[in-house]
Amino acid sequence: MTSNRASVLVVDDEPTIGLVVSRYLERAGYSARVAADGYEAMRLAHEAQPDLVVLDIMLPGIDGIEVMRRLQERERTSVILLTAKGEPADRIVGLQRGADDYVVKPFSPGELVARVDAVMRRVDPPREAEQESIVFDGLEIDPVARRVVVRGEEVQLTVREYALLHFLARHPGQVFSRDQLMDAVWQFTFYTDTSTVTVHVRRLRSKIEEDPSEPRWLQTVWGVGYRFQL
Repeated sequence: MTSNRASVLVVDDEPTIGLVVSRYLERAGYSARVAADGYEAMRLAHEAQPDLVVLDIMLPGIDGIEVMRRLQERERTSVILLTAKGEPADRIVGLQRGADDYVVKPFSPGELVARVDAVMRRVDPPREAEQESIVFDGLEIDPVARRVVVRGEEVQLTVREYALLHFLARHPGQVFSRDQLMDAVWQFTFYTDTSTVTVHVRRLRSKIEEDPSEPRWLQTVWGVGYRFQL
């Protein structure tokens, strides 16, 4: 789990929603504050300068769309709107006016955290080290072109297969558990079913390993996880 990845302001006039969402965000490593109406949201946004605002559209005092407009006047702020089921017009207006995403009520707090993760990934600038090509004997990974060449032939990987391979290859010899890979590659900080990691490793081996049953690069460390072996 990452500590203080970013700060999030949760704005909702239902105290239970604010409490539950803020706890889930804190479990995921974010710092979180809660506001119950539009005026308090503006005050806390001015004080705390959050990286992202989770913002209910239906608020007392100032509605969420107006709060978002005022926040955007000061500086670009990432916003995820909370909208009522069956109100597609609100979602369209919100996206047109600068919201990064929306979540429809009722929602899973875990899903909302995943949406926050996704927005923060989009706004975070790429690190130079992650854009450098990785070349081993018989394997080349080009992050700029998102291209993988194995023994002189390009292989077609899905987005997630590529992300998993790229992450492991940037940390050769280091062992990662499935939970750690879910956090780093899928960027879900708590996820009950990590078998998807096993499935993706198996698919990757079938595409890049000469003998998937005796992998050269993507090795299993029994009882621990996986590593990329030079």
